[in-house]
Amino acid sequence: MTARMSATNPATLERLQEVEETPVAAVTDLYRTARTEFAQWSKTSVEARLVRFKKLRLHLVQNLDAVSQQISDSTGKPQVEALTTEVLPVLEAISHVEKSLADSLRPQKVRTPLLLKGKASFVEYHPRGVVLIIAPWNFPFQLTVIPVLNALAAGNTVILKPSEITPLIGTVIESVFAAAEFPQHVLQVAHGGRELGSSLVEGHPDYIFFTGSVQTGQSIAAVAARELIPTTLELGGKDPMIVFADAPLERAVEAALWGGFMNSGQVCMSVERIYVERAAYERFVETLSARTQQLVQGRGPDADIGSMTSRSQVEVVSRHVRDALEHHAQLETGQSPDAWNLENGYFIPPMVVTGARADGPLLQDETFGPVLPILPFDTEEEAICLANDCLYGLSASVWSKNLGKARRVASQLVTGNVLINDVVITIVNQHLPFGGEKSSGLGRSHGADGIRMFCRQTAVMVDRGVNLREPTWFPYRGKYVLFRQLIRSYYGERRNWFAFLQAYRQLTKRSRDEA
Repeated sequence: MTARMSATNPATLERLQEVEETPVAAVTDLYRTARTEFAQWSKTSVEARLVRFKKLRLHLVQNLDAVSQQISDSTGKPQVEALTTEVLPVLEAISHVEKSLADSLRPQKVRTPLLLKGKASFVEYHPRGVVLIIAPWNFPFQLTVIPVLNALAAGNTVILKPSEITPLIGTVIESVFAAAEFPQHVLQVAHGGRELGSSLVEGHPDYIFFTGSVQTGQSIAAVAARELIPTTLELGGKDPMIVFADAPLERAVEAALWGGFMNSGQVCMSVERIYVERAAYERFVETLSARTQQLVQGRGPDADIGSMTSRSQVEVVSRHVRDALEHHAQLETGQSPDAWNLENGYFIPPMVVTGARADGPLLQDETFGPVLPILPFDTEEEAICLANDCLYGLSASVWSKNLGKARRVASQLVTGNVLINDVVITIVNQHLPFGGEKSSGLGRSHGADGIRMFCRQTAVMVDRGVNLREPTWFPYRGKYVLFRQLIRSYYGERRNWFAFLQAYRQLTKRSRDEA
């Protein structure tokens, strides 16, 4: 009998439906089917692929309510948030693929150095084969569909393992791609947990794209390194927000609210720690605390904050908050973990915390919950040091009306993404590369990079084949002096074109005339 996994609404704890698990024994067949389908899909023209992507876009637009409701039910986030942070970015990504795919995959002519005169150089992009995508639960639609789009657009086939915490979204993804008339097996969805994920990684895909925790990412990277499988890892974050006294303070407060509490803080790019210049610190804390108390938490169209998605993540948030309070931090607004009521849904009231120790888990580890710890700073150098004092480097924001100062500070932050007077949204811009530094991951996705990372890059150099041999080929007799003259005249302090051309012509003549 095939095992089944339950999909549960974390905001109500109601069971939604059951999803059939993929047995580990099926992994070999999944790869065999994917490789068979790759032989056909990889030969499909760009134009034919784009027809399907247009159908996918139109299908999503026509089914916005149903898809966003299914995402909301599976994650506990408000439906408007499911629409704007899950479906909308996917539509933007599809639109970008439609506009840029032909150029992204077209052979790129590049310059050829003078020493290789008469040749032409190109970079060609070919699909890799079977791409394994292991997806997260916090944005189970957006962070899954976008890499699937790019992998398929490049001509690969995909094996997708959605998170076992939000299995229903895997079935939603299957259905929308089927509705867009993609061939049946170009995308195969495998439902399961850690054991299935490990077997899929060991199945030797041609590329792995993983979004999730640092610990799991490290395990995948170890297998990938052993098997020499190219990999992109999008891991955690602990994103700092630096607020100077000359910042647009009201906007900064509103940004902190949304950047910290959107999706109940379960965002790899969420604001997880705030550093405010001392002159503005008290006003910022007071205003942020008051605004936090005005937010509406619950279900329905008026809710600003929904529930947590994962019960295990609730425990992580609880540990971080308890540690901070035990070490004399102050809860400016919100509730201590002892007061949380989780009987009817995983709702954690949003919290503002001051006085937490800088080396504690609330300011060092990824909390992934609706908690905003705030500390003051006195100098620009101190703010930079505090922001960089972390294992993560996914995103950051700098707040100041002095854009020169903001750019100067931003350039010194060790992070893959940085925003000035804004938060989070670099991930929406498909023209920007997305990825992290330090423990936040490896590689970059989105845009042309997001498509080309799923391609083999082939360097191609073309010669017309007219000459018998090249100057660097055998025989070497008498060539050392000429090459020395050529090198000195071209790479020396001043270029001597007369000496260079003289040496080049003699080398060419010698290569042509000698038997």
